[in-house]
Amino acid sequence: MKIVTCTAVFCALFVAACSDVAKPSTGQGTPPPVSRAPVAALDAGAPTVVLKGVEFSESDFVESERNRDPFRPFVNVSKGGIKPPPNQRRVKLPNSNVDELKLIAIVLGGGVGRVMFVDSKGKGHVLYRGDYLGRPELVRVGATGQEYQLNWRIDRIREGDVVLLREDPAQPQVPPATRVIPLRPEGDKFEPLD
Repeated sequence: MKIVTCTAVFCALFVAACSDVAKPSTGQGTPPPVSRAPVAALDAGAPTVVLKGVEFSESDFVESERNRDPFRPFVNVSKGGIKPPPNQRRVKLPNSNVDELKLIAIVLGGGVGRVMFVDSKGKGHVLYRGDYLGRPELVRVGATGQEYQLNWRIDRIREGDVVLLREDPAQPQVPPATRVIPLRPEGDKFEPLD
């Protein structure tokens, strides 16, 4: 009932506000009558002005030093040069290249596979399936697009090697890059412990 009453009051106020009926004077004088004549008829003696829109060329949309994309954030410049965009993932060994890492151990028991990599400084790191590792590769969308990072991820831990994948979420139609790191690279001799 309240909704019907409120709707009726609202409709009545709307009709009263939109009607062309002259309202009684409040003592401040009546407003001047509104002319329904076209604007061109009022300025019959004035010259007609034709406004043109702004014309753009293809070069107006190319990003340069003088023409910056307003939707891209300013680049953070530090002493070392351009600061890469922050990584959204937790990455193990973010300062080591995957080529510099050496696989020294694989543990498959206990239900959860683990591997141990040694970095270039000789320090060992235990990683699990699904961990992201290594220095990211910066990828740019288009010629002047946003940069983002791609990392290698441990996909499978097998008896003699580890399979790494690197997927590009911006290009799902491209198959992921695959890399296999053997426990004993060719040429390395197995030396059993005494």
